[in-house]
Amino acid sequence: MHKSNPRRAMPVILFAIFLDLISYGILVPVVPQLFANPASPYYVLSATMPLGYGYILLGFLIAIFPVIQFFSAPILGQYSDIHGRRRVLSLALGGTAVSFVVFAFGIMFKSISLLFISRAIGGIVGGNISVAQAAIADITKPSERARHFGLIGAAYGVGFIIGPVIGGILSDSSLVSWFTIATPFWVAASLSAVNSFLVYTLMNETYFPEKEVVISWGKSILDIIRAYGMKRLRPIFATNFFFNAGITFVATFFSVYLIDRFQMSQLGIGYYIGYAGIWIVISQAVLVPLFSRYFDEIAMLRWSLILGTMGIFSFYLPHSITGLLLTGAFFALANGISMALLPSLASRRAPANIQGEILGINTSVQALAQTAPPVLSGFLAATIAPAAPVYIAGAAVGMAWIVFIAFVRRER
Repeated sequence: MHKSNPRRAMPVILFAIFLDLISYGILVPVVPQLFANPASPYYVLSATMPLGYGYILLGFLIAIFPVIQFFSAPILGQYSDIHGRRRVLSLALGGTAVSFVVFAFGIMFKSISLLFISRAIGGIVGGNISVAQAAIADITKPSERARHFGLIGAAYGVGFIIGPVIGGILSDSSLVSWFTIATPFWVAASLSAVNSFLVYTLMNETYFPEKEVVISWGKSILDIIRAYGMKRLRPIFATNFFFNAGITFVATFFSVYLIDRFQMSQLGIGYYIGYAGIWIVISQAVLVPLFSRYFDEIAMLRWSLILGTMGIFSFYLPHSITGLLLTGAFFALANGISMALLPSLASRRAPANIQGEILGINTSVQALAQTAPPVLSGFLAATIAPAAPVYIAGAAVGMAWIVFIAFVRRER
C-alpha cells in the first residue's frame, strides 16, 4: 500500500477497536452463567458438583487467555514493526472470529475442552490492541497522544456500553425463542470477521519499516526482564502491572459478585456493565481531553489512581441498585482515566522506531498481570466469598498508585 495520508487510518482503527470491544463485551454477562450460576438453565456443570468448583474452573478458563497473550503480544508487536500494522491487525481480528466459533461449538456440545481451546486461540491473537495502539502512535504527535489514546479508551467504553447489553439480550430465550447461550458467540464471530475485512480493505498503512528486523520467538520473558532494565519506562510498566492486576481481580468475578449479592441474570448484568461503560466513555472522551489541556499525564494519573482505588473499595457499600449505580459511576470515571493514560505515557517515552515493540511489551506486562488474578479469584470466591476478589483488587490498584507516586517523575 502506498503511503498516502496515514491519518485517514484513524477512524478505521477506532472503529476496529469499537467492533472488537463489542464482540468481547457481548460475552461478559454470559460466560459466568456457565460455571457460577446453578440457577441458570445454561449451567454446564453437574448439579451435584460444589459451586466452589465452578468458581475455580471459571477462574482457570478466564486465565488461559492472558497466559497465552503474554507470549503472543510481543510477537504481534514485532511483526507489525516488520510488515506493517494493517496486515497484522486484520489477521489478529480474523483469529478472534475463529476463537468465538470454537467457543460456540463448545457450548453446543457442552465441551469444556473446546471452551479452553477457544480461549487459547483468542489469547494467541489477543495482542491486537497493542498493534492498534502502535498505529495510533505512528500518526500522532507526542503532545497529542494522551488525547488520541483517550479516544481509544472511548472506543473501548462505547463497545462496553453496547456489547454487554447485546450479550444479555441475545442469550435470553424469553425475549426471542430461538436465542440461546451460544447466540452471542455466533454474533461476536460475525462482527470479528467483518472487522478483519474492513481493516484489510479500508485502513491505510501507518508504518513503513526502514530496516529489516528478525522476529524473536518466545522473547516474552526476556522482554519483561528488558522492561525492568528500561530506566525511563520501568516505573510505568510496574504501575501498569499493579493497575491491571487490580482491574482484572474486579473484572474476572464482578459478574459473580452481581449474581451473588443482587441475584442478577445475564440481562441485568449486561445492562449494568453497559451503564458503567457510559461513564468510561465520559471519562475518556470528555474528561481526558479536557484535563489534558491543563495537566500532563503525570498529574492526572496521580489523582486517577488513588480515586480508582477508592472506587473499587466503594463496591462494598451498596446493598441496593441505587447505591450500585453510584459506585459504578465513581469506579468507571476514575479508572477510565488511568486506562487511557498509562499506555499513552509509555508510548510518549518510547523511541519512534520501536513503538510496536514497546506497546507490545506493555501489553505483555498487562497480560502477565492478568494471569494470576482469575485463578486466585476463583479460589477466593470458593473459600471466602464471591465478593472477596474486590478486596485484593483495591489493594493492587492502591499499590499502583504508591509505585507511581514514588518512582515516576517528569522528564526534563
